Amino acid sequence: MNYVIERAAQDEQQPEMRAVYGEELVRLAEEDERIVVLDADLMRANGTVCFRDRFPERTFDMGVAEANMVGVAAGLSATGLIPFPASFSCFAARRTFDQFFLSANYARQNVKLTGSDPGVAAAYNGGTHMSFEDLGLMRTIPGIVICEPADPVSLRSLLPQIAFRRGSSYLRLHRKPVTPIYAPSETFELGKGKVLCEGSDLTIIAAGAILVAEAIAAAELLEEKGVSATVIDMHTIKPLDEDLLVRWARTTGAVLTAENHQVQGGLGSAVAEVLGEHCPVPHIRVGVQDEFGEVGTQQYLQERFGLTAENITNQARRLVEKKTGTHRERKGA
Repeated sequence: MNYVIERAAQDEQQPEMRAVYGEELVRLAEEDERIVVLDADLMRANGTVCFRDRFPERTFDMGVAEANMVGVAAGLSATGLIPFPASFSCFAARRTFDQFFLSANYARQNVKLTGSDPGVAAAYNGGTHMSFEDLGLMRTIPGIVICEPADPVSLRSLLPQIAFRRGSSYLRLHRKPVTPIYAPSETFELGKGKVLCEGSDLTIIAAGAILVAEAIAAAELLEEKGVSATVIDMHTIKPLDEDLLVRWARTTGAVLTAENHQVQGGLGSAVAEVLGEHCPVPHIRVGVQDEFGEVGTQQYLQERFGLTAENITNQARRLVEKKTGTHRERKGA
């Protein structure tokens, strides 16, 4: 496999994503006094305690009142500040949706909403906290940017772009340590996917800390079985990198999407929309199949919902067989 970037060391102690988030906000706030942080009684969970300690006058704990938090953030934005409100993704998306839609986005404000512990990362918090639908909700908002970094390096690169791009955004943030993907020198651009390896049989498009790592592992398993896969980290779900998607769909003739989300409404749906309009090819969506979440370890939940390298591998082989069959049918016709 020809990786575009150098894989980071796997045996080093990895920082938590929430710690990187808080540290990066402190760094940005030291450069720009407009940056403020709002939280809904989850500062330790979301990693923003360091921001409160450094900038207590620019930190607002709104209590367990997420919708009000977003409304206040929109008001702060109207005064010229750059607010970063945060909560667990189930609350950030579902509970604040009307306020975020109207007060932040419809009103053309500059609110940087963060939803942490998406999907199966909620683990023991269970089905009530397991956001398998947040991307589907957020994708319906006009003009929004939606981003899900895969590791600390990509988070550090993308967060400043989110901060200083005018307009509201939704950051889907894994909290715990994750498999490192990128070397420290790697750079990213909002709206531009990152090709991790190049293959000829199918394209695997993944997003987020869990599924990008699983997609890379699946590509390695597929290579052992004689299947050549391109892997793309589609860290920006909206706006989607349509040019990159179409180019690789045409090159490989088949696309598999993998996401820590319902297959409806999220990355898989976004990709299917583009393929349907510009490049119809066989497409399989790996993700949660129209179910609610449940309690368990992250590993158990990944296996329970098929969010594993093994399932991606199996689905990819099925997709390649489907592509071959479709090609034969067309040739025979």
